[in-house]
Amino acid sequence: MKFINNWLKSYRLLACAFITLLFMAHTAHWLQIPTLQRMENILYDLRLRTTVVNTVDPRIVILDIDEESLAKEGRWPWRRDKMAYLVDMLFDYYNIKLLGFDVVFSEPDTSAGVELLEKLASGPLQKDADFLSTLETMRPQLSYDALFAKSLENRPVVLGYFASHISEKTPEVGLLPRPLAAADAQPFSALLFRGKSYAANLPSLQTAAISGGFFNNPNVDEDGIYRRLPLLINYNHRLYEALSLALYRTLVGRPEVKFITGEGYGQSNVDSHLEALDIEGFHIPVDQSATLLVPYRGRQGSFAYISATDVLNGVVEQDKLKDKIVIVGTSAAGLLDLRATPVQNVYAGVEVHANILSGLLDQTIKSRPSYILAIELLELLLICLIAVLAFPRLPVFLSAILFGILLIGGTGLNFYAWTVWHVDTVLAAPITLFTLLYGIQIFFGFFFESRKKKQLGNIFGQYIPPELVEQMSQSEEEFSLKGESREMTVLFSDVRGFTTISEGMEPQELCELINDILTPVTRVIHEHQGTIDKYIGDAIMAFWGAPMHNPQHASYAVKAGLAILQALTTIQQDFKAKGWPEVDIGIGLNTGKMSVGNMGSQFRIAYTIMGDAVNLGSRLEGLTKQYGVKMIVSESTLLAAPEFTYRELDKVRVKGKHKPITIYEPLGVSADISSGQLQILDLLNQGLNNYRQQQWTAAQSIFEQLAEQYPHDKLYSIYLERIAYYLESPPEIDWDGAFTHTSK
Repeated sequence: MKFINNWLKSYRLLACAFITLLFMAHTAHWLQIPTLQRMENILYDLRLRTTVVNTVDPRIVILDIDEESLAKEGRWPWRRDKMAYLVDMLFDYYNIKLLGFDVVFSEPDTSAGVELLEKLASGPLQKDADFLSTLETMRPQLSYDALFAKSLENRPVVLGYFASHISEKTPEVGLLPRPLAAADAQPFSALLFRGKSYAANLPSLQTAAISGGFFNNPNVDEDGIYRRLPLLINYNHRLYEALSLALYRTLVGRPEVKFITGEGYGQSNVDSHLEALDIEGFHIPVDQSATLLVPYRGRQGSFAYISATDVLNGVVEQDKLKDKIVIVGTSAAGLLDLRATPVQNVYAGVEVHANILSGLLDQTIKSRPSYILAIELLELLLICLIAVLAFPRLPVFLSAILFGILLIGGTGLNFYAWTVWHVDTVLAAPITLFTLLYGIQIFFGFFFESRKKKQLGNIFGQYIPPELVEQMSQSEEEFSLKGESREMTVLFSDVRGFTTISEGMEPQELCELINDILTPVTRVIHEHQGTIDKYIGDAIMAFWGAPMHNPQHASYAVKAGLAILQALTTIQQDFKAKGWPEVDIGIGLNTGKMSVGNMGSQFRIAYTIMGDAVNLGSRLEGLTKQYGVKMIVSESTLLAAPEFTYRELDKVRVKGKHKPITIYEPLGVSADISSGQLQILDLLNQGLNNYRQQQWTAAQSIFEQLAEQYPHDKLYSIYLERIAYYLESPPEIDWDGAFTHTSK
């Protein structure tokens, strides 16, 4: 049985350890658990939605190529001369601060028909001087790309382009902007997104613009949600920046970007990883792939949208655009720039860049510092330790309370780190692991407890109260019926004069009487965690300290003895009401080494105790009649239960013992003893001291005083009789003050 229990406990520990290692491997990105990652994404989105500011940023305006603009200005792409006019209107009439394009102009604008006119000039009309002269005069006005490029010159304009991880048939379309740095000089560049092709703006346009940045997101999560976006990519051994970063740098004067790195995480051939981008002292937190968590302000509409056609027609109030940062993008469904985000399923892609730029300006970017992984792994390990060390030792109710407190506290701490420290740390992994391990502990705990309780109930249920069986089932202690030696306390209780009482009663009435005595006494013993050894007619034998270890066994036994005497008052009142004779009880207690276990024969066996200490307890119960008290304890019990006040009765040798012992009567808890009682005890102790020093006259005077004050107390008359005897027949020279009892 013990082997099965140990095997099941080991299996439970192994299961918890294995699950914890799986979660740690997932958190460290050594192993991917898709379900757990989906849960992490869901909780990330929930945490983001519940903490967004939901305010409109007045600094940034989105110039929207919306359905109205397409209806009024024609299908996209528009002619470049119209785009040139749009740029001129924004800067010259509306006086904006900065302009970004979330669109790409990768193909020449041939809508003016210049190519056809060139063919005519070199063909049928090559000799037509008027035609050639007119063509030469009109060429600048018909070169729409040149007009657009000219409108971009010497203005803070950032163009956008598309970078792909797929190798296209035409891998390089247009001209990339100037790179930030050479990738080969940065060891961390191996961990960045590596572009294999791009579709950029016409060389004339990109050269005219002050900067450019990629606007697509190569790091979309598995569920298609835009939660993060890289600020850097590695293309052809050069580092290029995202549109939002290019806009921010342009706004602050295009300072140099410094790379903050840390030690590598063990990736092959990588000595360091990227932790942040430093722009004039402002650290932009990114992960090792230069990915930034998008700082969404709220649902779509966190920035003012102005229809592009309204700007072209000059119907927008100037103060709505003056000194604003304008990003040209589209919310029209037909132009396919709508994204799924944590805050909204259908979300304009241009507003994603606006959110990043807003977060950079406010310096409120959430981060995942390099040390956070170590904290997350430590958190998972701590959860495992709590589950395997705390839950099995607690009752189900308390373990549920602890589980709830830690679950709520851990989630609250996670939200606090998110909102106050702006730190992103995993939430699904610890919550799920904690719940799984708690469930395992509850399952195994219920299995163990039910099995153990049934086993203990079968073994000990007839000896001990159900409450103690419950405690034993929750204890880690192993319980056995095998014999062993322990320090314990034994109690013997006997009804005074029961033989005389029984002679005058009918058998049925006698059974009822004895049951009415033993039932409340047994209840008291059970309430004080005692174990019933046996009923011996009208007597009860009980003990404390087994089967469950109890360091305070003597204190519980003394409390039980005093409570039995209190219950005796109720018993006597009930007997008087029934017309039964009055009963009295004697109780003896002793503490010492005892043998406990299953003892008997092959025909009958019982869980009981044996030993000299047990026999002494029985002798003490017998002495209660001789001293006229209801309860006697030995000096070993007094030493083991010092919180009570005792009255010293005598120094005796009981039958069968040569070594004398001191016996006492417990009076109650020391805090409840009155000053008058303490004075009587002091006087008694003085009398006993005189008695043992053979100062008979002094001792006699004290005991006479006590006997006069308490004439019904038999103890004082006992000592007066002894003193009278010793005055006539003094004891031997080596007398030790002990009285020898020759009967049980």
